[in-house]
Amino acid sequence: MTAPSAAQMAVPSTLTVTHSVDRAGPSYAGLSGRVYNDGPIDVIDVYVNAAAIDASGKVVAQGIPFVGSVAARGSTPFKARVPVVAGATGYRVGINSFRFGMGRSESP
Repeated sequence: MTAPSAAQMAVPSTLTVTHSVDRAGPSYAGLSGRVYNDGPIDVIDVYVNAAAIDASGKVVAQGIPFVGSVAARGSTPFKARVPVVAGATGYRVGINSFRFGMGRSESP
């Protein structure tokens, strides 16, 4: 039996992300949000992917900030900067990678 590759692993439904756009300048947009962990195990080395998307949903720019650890049944705030690009109509933020605190490694 082989272990699934990183591309085959999915983010568990117990990890969720909320975000809002704080400010948009001429060169970047500032986003802030929280990563929630509703699961029974701490997650560590958490990164989020903050992406600017166009009208078709295609990623046109992105930032991947480090969040850190999120305790079981807890949350951790984050801030992200995404370059301003012509054609961007919105932002999408999700989990980029993480590890379970018990030694399991996951990456969506």
